[in-house]
Amino acid sequence: MTKRKFPGFKALAGLLRFRKPILSSKKRRLTRALTIYDLRDVAKRRTPKAPFDYTDGGADSESSLSRARKAFEDIEFQPRVLRDVSKVDLSVNMLGKTMAMPIGIAPTGFTRMMQTEGEEAGSKAARDAGIPFTLSTMGTRSIEDVARFAPDGRNWFQLYMWKDRDRSMGLVDRAKKAGFDTLVLTVDVPVAGARLRDVRNGMTIPPSLTSKTILNAIPRPAWWINFLTTDPLTFASLDSWKGTVAELLDSMFDPTVTFEDLKWIRKQWDGNLVVKGIQNVEDAKLAVKAGADAITLSNHGGRQLDRAPIPFHLVPEVRKALGKKYEIHVDTGIMHGADVVAAIAAGANFTWIGRAYLYGLMAGGKEGVDRSLEILRTQMTRTMKLLGARSLDELKPEHVSFIVR
Repeated sequence: MTKRKFPGFKALAGLLRFRKPILSSKKRRLTRALTIYDLRDVAKRRTPKAPFDYTDGGADSESSLSRARKAFEDIEFQPRVLRDVSKVDLSVNMLGKTMAMPIGIAPTGFTRMMQTEGEEAGSKAARDAGIPFTLSTMGTRSIEDVARFAPDGRNWFQLYMWKDRDRSMGLVDRAKKAGFDTLVLTVDVPVAGARLRDVRNGMTIPPSLTSKTILNAIPRPAWWINFLTTDPLTFASLDSWKGTVAELLDSMFDPTVTFEDLKWIRKQWDGNLVVKGIQNVEDAKLAVKAGADAITLSNHGGRQLDRAPIPFHLVPEVRKALGKKYEIHVDTGIMHGADVVAAIAAGANFTWIGRAYLYGLMAGGKEGVDRSLEILRTQMTRTMKLLGARSLDELKPEHVSFIVR
C-alpha cells in the first residue's frame, strides 16, 4: 500500500507556484494572447462588426486571402541540427538601413476607425521595434502628424495615383519635406475590389448609425466612447467623404496608370521607390526597369482580385528573374513568425504585415501593436533556432519545401 500524507502549507508552497494577478484588464488580455489569432479573437470582441470586417475580410469569396494563408501552412521546413543557435540575429539591411527584424507595418487605410490611436500607435510601435511604418494615402492621420509622432522612426509614404495628378504629387512633396525616405506606389487598384462584407455592412466613412449598428455597439462601449470623444474620423490627405469605401476608391483612383507613369514618378522622387502589387515575373522586371528600387509581391491582402496569385509562391521565380540586385518584399497571409522565416528562406528580403498588426491595435491600442510584434519576433527566433539558422543570411531555399497538393 502506498503511504499518503497531506502536505502542509510550506510543502505546498514548494510544490506549487501561484500566478500573480494582473490588475490591468488591457495588460491581462494582451498577456494571454499567445498568437496573432488570439489577438484577432480579442479584436473581434471589442470592435463593431463593420470596422472589424473591413479589416478581416477580402474580395468576393475571399479565396485570395485564404489561399495565401494556406500557402504558408502547406510548406515543410528542412531543419539542420547540431548548430550553435544560442544567439539569433534577426536584423536585416533593407534599402540602405538596418532594421531590427524583417517585418514592416504595411499601409492600411481608415486606421483610426479600427481603434482611435490608429497611425499614432502604429508609427510609435514600429519606431520602438526598429522597423519601418508606412502611412497610407487613405490614412486618418496626416503625413506631418506621423512625422511628429515618430520623428526618429523610419517613416514611409504609400501613394495611390489619383485622377488629379497635382494633388497626388502634392502628397509626395509633403512626404519629402517631412523626412520620409521611401515612397511606395501601389499599382493593383485600378478599381476597388468587390469587398462584399463592406457592402453587406453598409460600410461608410464615417460609420453610419442604424438600429443594427447601435445594437452591435452595446457590448462594445469602449470603441464607441473612443470614437465619440476623440477627433472626428476624417481622411488626413483627402476631403471629407460621406459615401461608401468602394465609391470613394472608384471616384479617386486612376485606371489609366501605366509603366510610363512609374517612370515619371521615378523622376519626381529622389528617395527609395518601391512598387507594391506585383503579381507576376514579367511585371516585376518591368517595374525595376522603370526605376523601382524594390518590388512588393502582393495581392493587396486578398482585397482586390479574387483567386489572385499567391505572393509567397512567386518569390523563387521572381528572385531568379531579378537576381540579387533588387530587393523583393512580400505581403499577404503573414500571421506567424514562421511565415516570415519561410519567405526569407525562399528568397525574399523583407515582409510586411497589415491585419496582424491591426488585430493588435484593435485589441489594445499601441500596447496591442507592441504585443503583435513581440509575438512575431518570438516566433521567428524560435523557428530559426529550430532550423539551425543564426541569422537571416543563413536561411536558404533548401530550408523550405513547397508541398504540392
